[in-house]
Amino acid sequence: MRKILVWDLPVRLGHWLMVGGFLLAWATGESERWRLLHVLAGGTVTAAAAYRLLWGIVGSRTARFADFVRGPREAAAYLKGLFTFAPRHYVGHNPAGGWAIVLLLALALASGASGWLAYQEIGGEWLEEFHEFLTGAMLAVVGVHVLGVLVGSLVHGENLVRAMVTGRKLGRPEEAIRGQRLVAALMLLAWTAAAAWWLAR
Repeated sequence: MRKILVWDLPVRLGHWLMVGGFLLAWATGESERWRLLHVLAGGTVTAAAAYRLLWGIVGSRTARFADFVRGPREAAAYLKGLFTFAPRHYVGHNPAGGWAIVLLLALALASGASGWLAYQEIGGEWLEEFHEFLTGAMLAVVGVHVLGVLVGSLVHGENLVRAMVTGRKLGRPEEAIRGQRLVAALMLLAWTAAAAWWLAR
């Protein structure tokens, strides 16, 4: 095996937009002074998650949900292999990571929707509390995801964080995707900026 292109530019940009947006939203969540920045950051996460849903259907092979969302048995088998230091190698997302991605996208969209409604003063105090619950749940899933990435990097002997920056992982040449999808990445940036601005109005 050698380093091959596995994750295209929209996948990587969307990932880091969600990371940065979530961290900024979390840091400004309790401050009235930074409320607009909090809404912009939350809007960025929501918009990037919505785009990722679409890209999971029409994007590159390894970006598609059909490529990495597998049944619970396969996810459990992967986790078992991970903790016995003998996991199966997947060129794209592994089955456990696939479920984490689906859960993170669902929480991002639900948290963004509830946060926007609360920002519009719709729903009252219970909706604000529900928004806080969703973001707390998302933080917990993020923590598990980060732990999985660190353990996976150690067990597989490859830097998975770097792979999400460069798009390259270990694999066979025939498993590589073709092209970075620059136009789709530019569309992601434009969509995210426009959607975040609109949500924060």
